[in-house]
Amino acid sequence: MRIIDMEQIGDVINELEWLGPVEKSLDAVAETTLNQKNSFMQQVRNFLHGTWLGHPLHPVITDVPLGAWTTAAVLDLYEFASGDKKFSRGADMAVGIGLIGAAGAAVAGLNDWQFTNDKPKRVGAMHAVFNLSATAFYLASWLERRRGNRASGIANGLAGFALSLGGAWLGGHLVYQEKIGVNHAPQQLPEKFVAIMPLEELPPGKLCRARAGDVDLVLFRRGERIYALAEKCAHLGGPLAEGKIEGLSVRCPWHGSRFSLENGRVLDGPAAYDQPCLAVRVRNGLIEVRDARVSRNARRAE
Repeated sequence: MRIIDMEQIGDVINELEWLGPVEKSLDAVAETTLNQKNSFMQQVRNFLHGTWLGHPLHPVITDVPLGAWTTAAVLDLYEFASGDKKFSRGADMAVGIGLIGAAGAAVAGLNDWQFTNDKPKRVGAMHAVFNLSATAFYLASWLERRRGNRASGIANGLAGFALSLGGAWLGGHLVYQEKIGVNHAPQQLPEKFVAIMPLEELPPGKLCRARAGDVDLVLFRRGERIYALAEKCAHLGGPLAEGKIEGLSVRCPWHGSRFSLENGRVLDGPAAYDQPCLAVRVRNGLIEVRDARVSRNARRAE
């Protein structure tokens, strides 16, 4: 029997009106600190999104505070139960390491959160409340330890640990229930060339939606070259066919992710995953496509 209905929890959080001002405050912080319109800040945002890593950076960094604070909690509980302080220095160090990691996780998380909408954004705001509260308790714990007030330091640390577990649970809800941070682009593409449309129906210089089996595609024709990508954006499934062409790249109309038309590589976040790319050929006046990965594998085999 399932103890907690995750969908129901998300719906309850979505109805909490007091989280509205929290969202506005977080949006204001993101707008002021991360959304400066220049190439340097775009590179900073790309780094924080994890475009260079191949998946979101935020969950990688969260392992640092959670791991450090778990270590601190174990050592603190040992000290509390036994009175033995031989591990107290290690617990204090773990608290400090966790605080550094929490700062990095917060910045990366805010950078990703600002490009969500509706219920996931509201649940993400609650996730932030838990994690910021945990960090505040751990900061108080660290200060108390520095002053020699170990009992108060341990108490604040354990309170922070409980809050961090709540934040981690909500993080799992965002990923597994709300599908935030997962790859929304289709991965099953035709392995053999299939005809999708007559060449004469593809106007040059314009994005065009097409379909190969069950997969929607976006096509772009420039001169004699035709480019094809999966149409559903890897970030949150935005319609790339309604996006904007920038050189030989397409920018998603929903959240601004930008992908190379030549190979699907993600150029700008919030997407952290490359867009599936298709090889294109024209036979008997028909445009045919297949998964570009098949072409690369065939070349390696030759």
